[in-house]
Amino acid sequence: MTKAIQIEDIKLGGDAPLVLIAGPCVIESEQAAMDAAERLKRITADLGIPFIFKSSYDKANRSSVKSYRGPGLKQGLRILSKIAQDLDLPILSDIHRFEEIAPAAEVLDVIQIPAFLSRQTDLLLETARTGRVVNIKKGQFLAPWDMKNAVEKAASTGNDRICVTERGVSFGYNNLVVDMRSLPVMRGFGVPVIFDATHSVQLPGGAGHASSGDRRFVPHLTRAAVAAGIDGLFMEVHPCPDEALCDGPNMMSLDELPSLLKQVMEIDGIVKR
Repeated sequence: MTKAIQIEDIKLGGDAPLVLIAGPCVIESEQAAMDAAERLKRITADLGIPFIFKSSYDKANRSSVKSYRGPGLKQGLRILSKIAQDLDLPILSDIHRFEEIAPAAEVLDVIQIPAFLSRQTDLLLETARTGRVVNIKKGQFLAPWDMKNAVEKAASTGNDRICVTERGVSFGYNNLVVDMRSLPVMRGFGVPVIFDATHSVQLPGGAGHASSGDRRFVPHLTRAAVAAGIDGLFMEVHPCPDEALCDGPNMMSLDELPSLLKQVMEIDGIVKR
């Protein structure tokens, strides 16, 4: 059993029910982010699923210099802070630079280390020193057992509020696959394990100037991961994925989310019993 982490009134890990971390890939506008958060809160409240809102204020690892990145640190954190206060929701977002850590820690309940930066020792240490929950996404280039080193780096600061996220591993050019064995391997570290169901169907750089993806497989991988045993489910969702400014091909439609969540709740209940 993994260690339980408390995030506001949400328990992640241990014997707790599955937690959903969801939202648009990036903040496209204040109103769009607020609308998505409100809708997700209604969906999860109706189903009784603990919910953490996720959206990025700056997607710093885009394929092209012309790609939309978001409103930036100052404006993005203001929007996320407003969502947290107005809707009474815990918030997760990702950081990319040292300069972002302190201001992000004032707003975010969970600070996420992007997969590409999961081996950056100093970034992990400084983030963990904030005392916030740290979610480390497993690099596409790492074996699951390699993530134990990342966990130990963060824990060396005295912060024991650490979780890890699986998001697939590079398999040839412009492709990712998910090895479900990674989930029990990483749960063996004793920290909560989250499955990123939407980035796992991404085709990095597959569109040449941007990443592509195949959202058809999101439900299949989601059900498989929950059956394998996880503590949290990470999903990027959008009211109209084909019109999204970032990661549209691998995001799931908000309309399709409730039916999938009903299925995974049943699976999670069976696994944790």
